[in-house]
Amino acid sequence: MATSNTFLFLAILSVAWGVATSLRITAWLQKRGVKINYVFIRMMIIRYVHQYREMSRTEFGHAGPLFYNYVIAMNIALVCAVIGLALR
Repeated sequence: MATSNTFLFLAILSVAWGVATSLRITAWLQKRGVKINYVFIRMMIIRYVHQYREMSRTEFGHAGPLFYNYVIAMNIALVCAVIGLALR
């Protein structure tokens, strides 16, 4: 039971990391003139992450670090949540 709670706690931390990264992505896009719809951000975040990836690729030559932070955080959250729920 303690192991299950540990994995679920790690999943929650990873989601928080992903949310913070998504806010930083939207701030980065907004500085470059992209209009951000904060009302529907939960539905639009995948689009904004894709836009960030494409814009940073043209600006820097590769995808920016926030893209990888978001993808890694969400993947860790998914894996930890599945393991935590499977151990229950």
